Amino acid sequence: MSRHVAREHLFQLTFEYIFSNEKNEQTLNAYLMDATLCDEDKRYMVKAYDGITAHFDELKSIVAQFADGYNADRIYKPDLAAMILCAYELKYEDDIPAAVSINEAVDLVKKFSTEKSKTFVNGVLASVNKYLSENK
Repeated sequence: MSRHVAREHLFQLTFEYIFSNEKNEQTLNAYLMDATLCDEDKRYMVKAYDGITAHFDELKSIVAQFADGYNADRIYKPDLAAMILCAYELKYEDDIPAAVSINEAVDLVKKFSTEKSKTFVNGVLASVNKYLSENK
């Protein structure tokens, strides 16, 4: 359960990064104080946040490539944040099954986005996963 909470925090950090284009260590540290997170999930959050910010433009480009008809800047920001987080996991986290990452991203947009977003996000991420699997 705490990995789900860690992803939700990472989603919020990614959402913030989309607008500021700067890492926010203060926000990260506040999330790391969450008592429901185990040490492993805290380490995962730090590593993933570093990875997302370091590869942000690449991840955004990968997502945009498969968001047919949408420029990355026009994608609804909660959807974009969830897809960037998932793209990071698909590309850089070998120990997380693709189905889990995609399902978690869909769950995030169900909670933080529009009703139509879950179908859009699921479709884009299925294509991203296929592309990354073929190009590893």
